[in-house]
Amino acid sequence: MKYIYLTLLLFISQLVVAQRCETIVTVGAGSIINYGTESANGHSRDTIKDEVIIVPVVVHILYNNSTQNISDEQVNSQINILNADYRRLNSDTSNTPNVFKKVAADSRIVFCLAKVDPDGYKTTGIVRKYTKEPLFLADDQMKYSNKGGDNAWDATKYLNIWVCNLFGRTLGYAQMPGGNLLTDGVVIKYNTFGNIGAVSAPYNKGRTATHEIGHWLGLKHTWGDTDCGDDGIYDTPPQKAANTGCANFPHISSCSINEYGDMFMNFMDLSDDQCMNLFTIGQKQEMRGLFAKGNSKNSFLDNDLCDGSNAQAGPVYGGDGNKPDIQIYPNPIQNQFTIYSAKPNLLSGKIAKIYTITGKLILMETLKTQTNQIDLKIVSKGLYFLRIEGGDKPYIFKLIKTQ
Repeated sequence: MKYIYLTLLLFISQLVVAQRCETIVTVGAGSIINYGTESANGHSRDTIKDEVIIVPVVVHILYNNSTQNISDEQVNSQINILNADYRRLNSDTSNTPNVFKKVAADSRIVFCLAKVDPDGYKTTGIVRKYTKEPLFLADDQMKYSNKGGDNAWDATKYLNIWVCNLFGRTLGYAQMPGGNLLTDGVVIKYNTFGNIGAVSAPYNKGRTATHEIGHWLGLKHTWGDTDCGDDGIYDTPPQKAANTGCANFPHISSCSINEYGDMFMNFMDLSDDQCMNLFTIGQKQEMRGLFAKGNSKNSFLDNDLCDGSNAQAGPVYGGDGNKPDIQIYPNPIQNQFTIYSAKPNLLSGKIAKIYTITGKLILMETLKTQTNQIDLKIVSKGLYFLRIEGGDKPYIFKLIKTQ
C-alpha cells in the first residue's frame, strides 16, 4: 500500500512541475544554415543592415471548452510581449546583470497579427476552432484539420502559432528551421499564452512563446541539450544543464568558465517567466541570418500581410510577375523612381502616396503625365508602400529603397 501511495505521489508531482519546452533541436546553431529557399513571390533580396524585420502571425486557437477559447485581448497581450522581448523593450531589462547587459541585444524583429489571409481577404489573424480533442500531445496532431486541429497557413509567409491544451507538463514546442512546411510553427499551451486571462504563474508573462519562437528562429537551448554543453553562440556561456525556477546571480556550476556563471536569465534557458529578460548579440545574428538571401525565412521579407488596407483592394505589385497597367522602375530604388503607364490618360490627376511599413504617410504627389519621376533622396533605406489613388481601384506597390 505504501508503494502504491509513493508511486501515485510521484506521478502527481510530475504533472505539477511543468516542462517548458518539448522542442527537439535538429539544426545546429552557431552557423547560418542555407536551405536554398527563395522568397514566396519568386524573387529574393538580402536583408538590409538594421532593418526591422516584420513577421506576420496567425494564431490558431483550438478549444474544447470556454476556458481554452482565450480572448482576443489575451492574444494581443502575447504579441505585445513578443515585440517587447525581441526589441529589448521589456520592462525587466533592469534585472539583467551588468556583465550580461554588455551583450544584450535588440533583435530588430517584430511580430504582428496578419491582416490579410492566404486568399487575400481581411482577417484578424486569429482563427478559432472547436475541437473534440480534450488535449493534444506534442506530436503535431493539432496542425491538421482532419485530426482535430487546424491546417497551417502558408508557412513561407506566416508564423503559425497553435494555442491549445497540451498534455501534462508540456508548455510548448517549436519546429526548427528547414522542416515540413505543413507543420512549421510553434505550439503553446493556452494558459501560458500572454499575460492576462487564462494564464497561471509562474508561466504568466508570455515567455513560453518568446522561448519557442526563438527555436523557430534557429536558436538552441543555452546548455545545448547536453551535459556541460553550449548552444554554439559565442556570447552565451556554457552551463551544466537547464536552469528552472529563479536562480540567484551569480549561478556557478562545475562547467562555468568564469565567476559570472550561467546566463540563466536568457530567453533560451528554462527559468520562470519573471526571471527571463534577454537575447544576446550572437543570438540576434543567428535569428536575423535566417532571413538573409537564400535562407529559410527569406520569404518573409517585403511582406505586406500586416497592412489590412491591401486586403480585397486589388493586387499588390512589385516583382511578382504581374503586369499591371502601371509600371514602377527601377525597384529596388536608389534615389528616384519612375511611375509609367502606356495608357495616355490613366495616370493624369491621380495621387501617389508613399507609406512606411507602419502606415505613416511620408510623401504625396499629384501625377500629371504618362511618365512621372519621384525623388526619394531624403528617404532612408527600407521597405515602403506606394498607393496610387483616384480611379476605380487603387494600385499598390512594394518599394525597396537601398540607400
